[in-house]
Amino acid sequence: MLQKWKKNIRKKELLNDKKNGNVITEDILINELKAIGIKSGDTILVHSSMSKIGYLENGSKTFVNALIKLIGTDGNILMPSSPNEELQLNYIRKKIPFDVKNTTSKLGAITEEFRKLPEVIRSLNPLEPVCAWGKDAVYLTEGHLNEITPYTRNSPFRRIIEKNGKILYIGVTLDNAGTSLHTLEDEVDFKFEVYYSEMFETELINYNGNTIRVKTKVHNPVYSALRKCDQLIPMFINEKVCEKKTLGKSECLIFDAKKMLESMLKNYHEKGITMYTPTGKE
Repeated sequence: MLQKWKKNIRKKELLNDKKNGNVITEDILINELKAIGIKSGDTILVHSSMSKIGYLENGSKTFVNALIKLIGTDGNILMPSSPNEELQLNYIRKKIPFDVKNTTSKLGAITEEFRKLPEVIRSLNPLEPVCAWGKDAVYLTEGHLNEITPYTRNSPFRRIIEKNGKILYIGVTLDNAGTSLHTLEDEVDFKFEVYYSEMFETELINYNGNTIRVKTKVHNPVYSALRKCDQLIPMFINEKVCEKKTLGKSECLIFDAKKMLESMLKNYHEKGITMYTPTGKE
């Protein structure tokens, strides 16, 4: 009920922006993206909340088109496109087949607009599929199939590091879009049982329309409830991993993907810092 009330309030605010002529066009967005450090040829993973930006002239199309025009064909754009908006354990137990071509993204209008573009490639992962556009889209997505967890070295979340990628959070933070934090858990012999004990098998429909069965682990809800992701932000800023910016009316965070993982590894090994223990204490 509270969430619905907040959405209605935000809709009224956006309509007032439109009425008062505060409309954000593609050109405005391109200039603002440049101002916060996004440039042609970048490889960038984008997490977004469209309503936080302001009134976009043509909705999600405005954002997607602006980003594509700015990044260009020498770069890469990635967006998460999870079919799930609840606990992974609850979702996997429903045994819903994941159709790479037709299953919608539950991560906002911008991600769904991006997913539907004919040039976009979506990774074959039933829990955390990632959509990619650009010169390295095939490489960035092709390793995701048959990975037991979604955040391994073969996942798009890790492969962007090889491309000196950036991670952009627009109107969202690590608390509600901290997917890249999980790369630490799959990189080391992690000290917490963050994955549920049971292995699951689920159906995946590939680009050829063939149904295949894949195995996957899911997050342990007990540990999911203990996450304190945003408490890591001051550490990342202090270590020059992350910068705070503004896009439209939205607060943003921009991470260097390689430095983010390096910081997590260093602070984990030296101080025991994780999203579950942001002060290093257990």
